Amino acid sequence: MSSPSATMAVWSSAWLSGAAAADDVLDALRDWAEAHEVVAADERLATSLEIPERGEAGTGHATLLAALRRAGVNGAQLVMPVPGDVRGLGGPSQFGTEALKAGEAVVFDGLGIVPEHVGRTDSGILRWTVFEVPQPIPPVTVPLGEAEHELTGAMRVAAGILIELGVAKKRAGVREELQARIAERTKSSWPAGMPQRALRVLQRAAEVAAILELAMEDEPGGALSASAAHKRAEALRPLFHAVRTARCAAVADAVRALADHAGRV
Repeated sequence: MSSPSATMAVWSSAWLSGAAAADDVLDALRDWAEAHEVVAADERLATSLEIPERGEAGTGHATLLAALRRAGVNGAQLVMPVPGDVRGLGGPSQFGTEALKAGEAVVFDGLGIVPEHVGRTDSGILRWTVFEVPQPIPPVTVPLGEAEHELTGAMRVAAGILIELGVAKKRAGVREELQARIAERTKSSWPAGMPQRALRVLQRAAEVAAILELAMEDEPGGALSASAAHKRAEALRPLFHAVRTARCAAVADAVRALADHAGRV
């Protein structure tokens, strides 16, 4: 899969532009959690969007779509900030702090939405908190072709790092394990009219992410020294950056294409 925020950004944009039905959006989000809830970060925003305030019982994610419609927002932007790279968050804000903590968020016109798992990630609730973003945040994505080129190089390097780390030798059945992870992470559904290049980049990003996830794990029963773990993390850091860049670029391309497609229908 890609990320909850990527799914939300693409599918909600498709719905807002008339390229997808609300039920299709809700079905796609269930890939991330069976149950979703939506809250506003403060009382004023809760009143404006007609959704519960944080601290109260959340409402279903269908209500979020209605709130976005009432707010008059357009297409979404995916942001995936990490310490040292907070592009897409604008100036300091509560939204920026929580998006950085989550490592992802969706930015609309004047609104930011941050996902958070409540309970176990495989069976808990995915809570979406809506924040006001008072100042426009300019797009920060690179061209899709550039992102794809960087990601292709990252995939080769990631495979080489797996060999260098000796993961295949230290973990029995590692190839089968990697194939299973890749299959799991590339099964997301996307709207009809999804541009094929953006889809390809999202799938390749999921593949690289699966490789990196495996490379970051210690072999069963093993203990990596602090210096070795640091060296590994430093080697993989540019590859994680390539994955984030590719996902943001692919989502931006998909949002534009779906809006254009809806405008021609």
